[in-house]
Amino acid sequence: PPPLTPQGPRHVAGRLEPGAPWGEFLLPPDPPGPGPAARNPLGGPGGSEGGERVLVTGLHACGDLSPALLRHFARSPAVAAVTSVACCYMKLSTPPQPPGCPAGYPLSAWVAGLPGHELSYRAREAACHALEEYVGRLGAESGCLRTHCYRAVLETLIRAADPSKKRPGVQTVKKAHTLSFPQYARLGLPRVGLDPAAVPLDSEAIGAMLEQQHKVVAFFSLTLLLAPLVETLILLDRLLYLREQGGCRGGSGEGAAAPQVPTPPLPAGFQCALVPLFDPRFSPRNLVLVAARTPLGAVLSGLEEDSSEDEDAGGAEPPGGRKS
Repeated sequence: PPPLTPQGPRHVAGRLEPGAPWGEFLLPPDPPGPGPAARNPLGGPGGSEGGERVLVTGLHACGDLSPALLRHFARSPAVAAVTSVACCYMKLSTPPQPPGCPAGYPLSAWVAGLPGHELSYRAREAACHALEEYVGRLGAESGCLRTHCYRAVLETLIRAADPSKKRPGVQTVKKAHTLSFPQYARLGLPRVGLDPAAVPLDSEAIGAMLEQQHKVVAFFSLTLLLAPLVETLILLDRLLYLREQGGCRGGSGEGAAAPQVPTPPLPAGFQCALVPLFDPRFSPRNLVLVAARTPLGAVLSGLEEDSSEDEDAGGAEPPGGRKS
């Protein structure tokens, strides 16, 4: 049989608009960049320029990018299948949204009809953390745990200095656990537009807060216990959205009114599966959403056979370093 990829991929810079028609799947970057001009890989109606159907894949597609890929798959007959590994759930848009701007969560009418389905920014942010990695830190009493207390104290200082900054987006300070708190704060405060010289960093109040590290770690640990539940809800919402699409029984397309009390059986639209493809110790975003317009059984059984062969061969573990 001919190879699946007769030629190597060509990378172009472009942007995706969630509400754009599938014929505008890939748009020029805004503002234009120095790289090759973006072109629609789907080509004309019904397929790509050569008449082939394409696979859309997103690896760690951030925030609303993952829902945008799923929406384009559902609308485009030229996309045969999609694989999606998501990240940055806290960047998902939620209702209410302006007209013409669909929310990133919830996607499915089924989840939208569930009482209490709303997810706060904090809940979605917690779902991004690596539970398996954190368990290792707790067991080893890692010095990295100090970073959580540093961040909590820093945010307290930021809100005291500027009450309008309720959720300050402080970028990560590298190797924060190796620094004293004043050193950490002097690096973090300018990142939210505050002058470290104007904020007292050696007061007794700060010392008292730093002594509460064990409480901060306990609170963060309890939060992480719920993280897999939140991530599961987000991913199942996406799977159910695809099940509702494609003219299937019970799925009247995006925007359909949700039932007052959603109950099984669920609609059966596109062929979908959530596959735990990666070892969560090395890649916390280990669940891959796979969807296709044809049955997935043969493809997924092939993945299971490959996995069994790797285990029998005693394959080496991935090199150190963790993806997020």
